[in-house]
Amino acid sequence: MPLPKRRHSRTRGRKRRTGWKIAVPNVVPCEHCHQARLPHHICPHCGFYDGAQVVAARES
Repeated sequence: MPLPKRRHSRTRGRKRRTGWKIAVPNVVPCEHCHQARLPHHICPHCGFYDGAQVVAARES
């Protein structure tokens, strides 16, 4: 298997890794309790999804 003849510079390695970022999660307000929740997920605060209660609300 061929090996590189010379060492890659730091800049070249860093250019390759420029897209390695953690994405910020998209958060939307719940239509029922107006708390922050992930889209297309049951609200962890009130248990509602798409206007109907799916699970019992979490005690906190």
